[in-house]
Amino acid sequence: MDQWLSDYGVTLGVGALIAFMVFIVWDLAKRSNAGKFGTIMLYVGLAMGIFGFLIKVIITWLLENAGV
Repeated sequence: MDQWLSDYGVTLGVGALIAFMVFIVWDLAKRSNAGKFGTIMLYVGLAMGIFGFLIKVIITWLLENAGV
């Protein structure tokens, strides 16, 4: 049970945090009048962090299943 909670709890928790960060970036862009280019750059920065997290999950899965 503890291992399951560690594995899926972190993944779901980070997923919820990413969803909340999308809202934060949208609100930040709206309040600062960032314009279209500024908003895109904010979301590109957020997307790079999301991409890094997804790559970590994929690499971990590949390494765990390499010997099977």
